[in-house]
Amino acid sequence: MSQRVLTTESGAPVADNQNSATAGVGGPLLLQDQHLLEKLARFNRERIPERVVHARGSGAYGHFEVTDDVTGYTHAHFLGEVGRRTEVFARFSTVADNLGGADAVRDPRGFALKFYTEEGNYDLVGNNTPVFFIKDPLKFPDFIHSQKRDPFTGKQEPDNVWDFWAHAPEATHQVTWLMGDRGIPASYRHMNGYGSHTYQWTNAAGEGFFVKYHFKTNQGIRCLSTEQAQELAGKDPNSHQTDLLQAIERGIHPSWTLYVQIMPAAEAAEYRFNPFDLTKVWPHRDYPLQRVGRLVLDRNPDNVFAEVEQAAFSPNNFVPGIGPSPDKMLQGRLFAYADAHRYRLGVNHTQLAVNAPRATTAENYGRDGLMAVNSQGRYAKNYEPNSYDGPVETGRPLAAPLPVSGHTGAHAAPLHTKDDDFYQAGELYRLMSEEEKRRLVANIAGGLAQVSRDDVIEKNLAHFQAADPGYGKRVREAVEALRED
Repeated sequence: MSQRVLTTESGAPVADNQNSATAGVGGPLLLQDQHLLEKLARFNRERIPERVVHARGSGAYGHFEVTDDVTGYTHAHFLGEVGRRTEVFARFSTVADNLGGADAVRDPRGFALKFYTEEGNYDLVGNNTPVFFIKDPLKFPDFIHSQKRDPFTGKQEPDNVWDFWAHAPEATHQVTWLMGDRGIPASYRHMNGYGSHTYQWTNAAGEGFFVKYHFKTNQGIRCLSTEQAQELAGKDPNSHQTDLLQAIERGIHPSWTLYVQIMPAAEAAEYRFNPFDLTKVWPHRDYPLQRVGRLVLDRNPDNVFAEVEQAAFSPNNFVPGIGPSPDKMLQGRLFAYADAHRYRLGVNHTQLAVNAPRATTAENYGRDGLMAVNSQGRYAKNYEPNSYDGPVETGRPLAAPLPVSGHTGAHAAPLHTKDDDFYQAGELYRLMSEEEKRRLVANIAGGLAQVSRDDVIEKNLAHFQAADPGYGKRVREAVEALRED
């Protein structure tokens, strides 16, 4: 078998890849050395802007298989038949740190899935927590600024982190989750995933239902203590990436069982709290989990940059039978995610292999732009309607229409009888064992005691007190003890 020949990017053979061309032996380099200039220019451009959030991530391919009939709730084709399999790409990530950060840190984990369905790609963008810190996208840039590296010190600052939370009482539920035992998963395989947002399903009869997704790990929940995480992050900053890669390479294929909670659309308006509030969960006694299928990951990417870094997930990538809800955070993300990808990867990022449809083809009139690779064929028209057999609209909406009313303007969320920022945080605290409570209080106090302003500390303590008097009392005592040392 003949040896493959090294070439330039234009395909010309490379005679010497060890020595640059010079003006005589030991002389200066020649500008005409096209191979040298091409290598250096490409090297300077090998990196793209990292994600503002979820920069540090790992990914894998697999499939989703339907195990239970849900056709009474959605006419989405990939969910339409028990036994049907759909190819999936998954990306897991930390949220706040940059691309060079460690995996074993106290931070929510991204849990993003791309289903390559026969009706187009469906992206489900969630976390390993069922709730989030805020309920309005207008606050998202401020929240992330408070959690990222400080412009002056270049590191995450407790003053910034806790000051934002002091002014965001709705964050108390997520803070309680994050500072608890599940705040540092032992690996990506040993954590649950949640759609977190409320979505809409529509059945063949046009009836609408609101749903929440729960991916329960079949490996069991495993988490790290603060001390274990600090040790692991020092030994192997890439611990979660290493675990996922090696498990799949050894044939140990991680899996999750998908359950959904289903609320008939007519019940949303009269529910006791706002069902579209991302800082709250739906109690299972009201809407029990219903099994849907099984997610299995069984193949590692061949190139992390091409497939994980360039993977683009957008929650506005719906398929017929699935659509958005009035969840304000979801509504904001419908724009923000796709816009971030157009900035990072370019307007034609959906033509990249990891992002392109696989079970169908994209048929639209988008043309040109940076890195356009789809020629669309000779004489193909780039306008619609046309008389040349171009693609046409179906006239069938993806999801059921949502009723709206009232005046335009900046409104607070609609009031429900039991809307409250603290009740569910208290419920979560009261579910914990004594040892879990002890570790939770220690984790909160360890960060809060580093805050320089007493008024910021007091505001946060008031949140924990409002969630549960015992919770607030224990955190206060722990903070005071640390500040006295």
